[in-house]
Amino acid sequence: MKRHLLWLFLLLQAIAFSYAEAQTKQHVLAGDTTEGRTGASFRTEVAAAQSGGQAAQEPGADLVESALAELRKLYRPFHHRIRKQHGVFGTLLQFALKALPSLRLSAPPPETPHRSALSGPLLHATRLLEESARQNNSDALYILAEMNFYGNFSYPRNMRAAFDYYHQLASLNGNNSALYMVGLMYSTGIGDAVQRDQARALLYYTFAANRGHTRAEMTVAHRHHVGIGTPKNCDAAVKYYKRVADKAIAWYRSGPPGGMAWTTEAYRIADETGGVYGEGASVASAGSNAIKAHPNSDAYASIEDIIEYLDLMSQKGDFEASFNLGRIYYEGQRGLEKNMQLARKYFFEVTQKYWRKSRPVDSPKPNLDKTAAKAAGYIGRMYMRGEGVEQNFDRAKFWFERGAALKEARSQWGLGLLYLNGYGVKTDVIQATELFKMAAAQDYAPAQVQLGSLYLDQGQSDDLAAANHYFELAARWANIEAYYYLAEMNFFGVGRERSCSAAVVYYKTVAEKVEPLVSSWAEANLAYEDGDTELAFLEYLGAAEQGYEKAQNNVAYILDPDKSRLPIPKLLDHRSRVPSLLQNPTLALIYWTRSSRQGNIDALVKMGDYYLYGIGTDVDVDKAVQCYTGASEYHQSAQALYNLGWMHEHGVGLNQDYHLAKRYYDSALETNDEAYLPVALSLLKLRAKSAWNTLTHGRINSIKDEPKPKKDWSLSEWINNFLQDDAQYYDDVYDDLYDDTMPGGDALDFDDGIMESFVILGLAATLIFLVMYRQQRQQMARRRDEETARQRRQQQQQQRLQQQQQHGGVQAGANGEDEQQQPQPQDRGLFPQPGDPDFGQWVAGGIGH
Repeated sequence: MKRHLLWLFLLLQAIAFSYAEAQTKQHVLAGDTTEGRTGASFRTEVAAAQSGGQAAQEPGADLVESALAELRKLYRPFHHRIRKQHGVFGTLLQFALKALPSLRLSAPPPETPHRSALSGPLLHATRLLEESARQNNSDALYILAEMNFYGNFSYPRNMRAAFDYYHQLASLNGNNSALYMVGLMYSTGIGDAVQRDQARALLYYTFAANRGHTRAEMTVAHRHHVGIGTPKNCDAAVKYYKRVADKAIAWYRSGPPGGMAWTTEAYRIADETGGVYGEGASVASAGSNAIKAHPNSDAYASIEDIIEYLDLMSQKGDFEASFNLGRIYYEGQRGLEKNMQLARKYFFEVTQKYWRKSRPVDSPKPNLDKTAAKAAGYIGRMYMRGEGVEQNFDRAKFWFERGAALKEARSQWGLGLLYLNGYGVKTDVIQATELFKMAAAQDYAPAQVQLGSLYLDQGQSDDLAAANHYFELAARWANIEAYYYLAEMNFFGVGRERSCSAAVVYYKTVAEKVEPLVSSWAEANLAYEDGDTELAFLEYLGAAEQGYEKAQNNVAYILDPDKSRLPIPKLLDHRSRVPSLLQNPTLALIYWTRSSRQGNIDALVKMGDYYLYGIGTDVDVDKAVQCYTGASEYHQSAQALYNLGWMHEHGVGLNQDYHLAKRYYDSALETNDEAYLPVALSLLKLRAKSAWNTLTHGRINSIKDEPKPKKDWSLSEWINNFLQDDAQYYDDVYDDLYDDTMPGGDALDFDDGIMESFVILGLAATLIFLVMYRQQRQQMARRRDEETARQRRQQQQQQRLQQQQQHGGVQAGANGEDEQQQPQPQDRGLFPQPGDPDFGQWVAGGIGH
């Protein structure tokens, strides 16, 4: 038994060792992973192009060529990995492999390998480049600087050497790329190569920007925009952002009809795990940002699983699944490259189900016509742009006309573009305008932009208003041309008052959208997916300096030493030792701050943590309170509310107040239901402390019951609320226990107003009773008054009779006759009879009488 266990243990060790060696070998052969964007070339071969090049051949150029030949032997481009979620056993196996010790007899590798570690082509190339650099060859200086900074071809990183090479090159001929890198190193103090100096960083950035370096222009614009190392200056910011936006829109329009197309790469790596505080605790994954999905939904499914499911449904004849597959492969996404051949295949599958022998089928399935029209629009676009097929305007027109006949917006826009520019047809601006209007009416952004540009060309005040309207409609869909037009109109005051603040925001958006032209997002993501966190950090660092909020968040997240206070993961993973390059909490705080200034609430909470615990800075509880308070406004962050409650409970930075602490804990739970467990435990402890404080007459404000406003209800309101609550209770009970249908019969249809009718009848009966009771009381009072008056008259008559008897008997006889002739009051009963003067009042209810 022991022998079998020993063999199993050795087998697992062999697997783990082989995996680690394969990863190391792949990284060495791959060289710089940032070359995925250049295809057959790599970063070192574009050094001269970035620096402007040299007209004449420099000394040592032959050595550089020989070095490049050696480096090509090491270059191997990386591609996006297909990341599929592992099952239970796969996940357990991965953790088991990570937990097993490697049993290597050698010591851990040093932080910076010695020069003796170089061998083969890399050593030979390095010697050639150093010899050329001693002759002040600019290409050799730039290549060596890049190798030392990025670690290309697994060259040992040496930030001090990289700075020296960059600085030497910048001083030699003002190379703009070298100037930019010197500014970056002064700005970040990366690798302790130089001391952080924002003034010098801005100086070198400005030198590079004035020489036309695009990334430097974005960096300078961002610094003037938010005030980094210089006071805020909108005019300076809009100046540099406009330069980049002009380049961006020119590059966009240089592509095929419809503009350049690319896959957006910018994202926050923390969001893949639910945010910087994890799923449910971060603002990024809580509240309104939480994924509203039941356990069996596809909200958490990977793109590979979705494609597999759609392909299965497509094979079963589901035309909507085929269309969605075609759209996924046509547009692509981060981690999934575009595949025009597959996209065209799935689009044709949809159209063939609707058009057969050049005519629609007689009885199409429901919604097949709309889906086929959309597929035709995509096929026409592919022929118009030459994507996956040879560019053919006639075929594009054929498919666009098919889609436009079914009033499909993309087809109408594409057909209008053909007529506007004369692609394969005679130019017809009027026809193009009509097609754009029909597509714009369906809220199709590219058509709205084209229509807006046509109105803008007219130049009249009404036309300018219409153009502005269409541009704003298209901007809702993040259309880059719409942003650019709005930026230009705000900057020059066309059709509106000039607004520098609005223009700078639009120009910034345009500049940041063209990621392939101005940033290193693709390279950074590839490096991060490959596990090279240091290289990914350096690539994200450049994008962060340019003002990308997501890159700033990524840099801070990678450097964050406070991801978890539990040491268990570090004990399980023997490779979790953080490189010295990534041990920089001060720089993490800088980028948390910059990310928070661009509206990231989780970054603001992180700032509070750093100030509270003194991470990367001195402890400053007042600043921590300010950060938490800012993040808790409008109940945005439950984590910030919880932290404020904790600070009130323990008297850290705030007055110790158990009642206020309870309020903040309750607010945290109201903001995020995921906070139930920590809030419940904290409230349990807090109530115990508050009870003890009350018992011992402590000075801390204990928990008090919140006063509840009381309302004086009338009898009818009380009955109505009681019945409503009772009905709601029974509705909930019967909905859970019983079905609304009967076996073999139709569903029962109860009138929701029956209960209300009973209430109304009851109130009416009560009102009738009160009216009758009032009438009876009035009748009794009237009878008493009449009886009293009759008695009074009788007394008066008796007095007169006595007086008449004293004066003579003749008058007494006459009075007796009058008494007999006076009518006696009749008993009218409980209700007045018809004809009685009081009958009308009784019918009206007697109210008010």
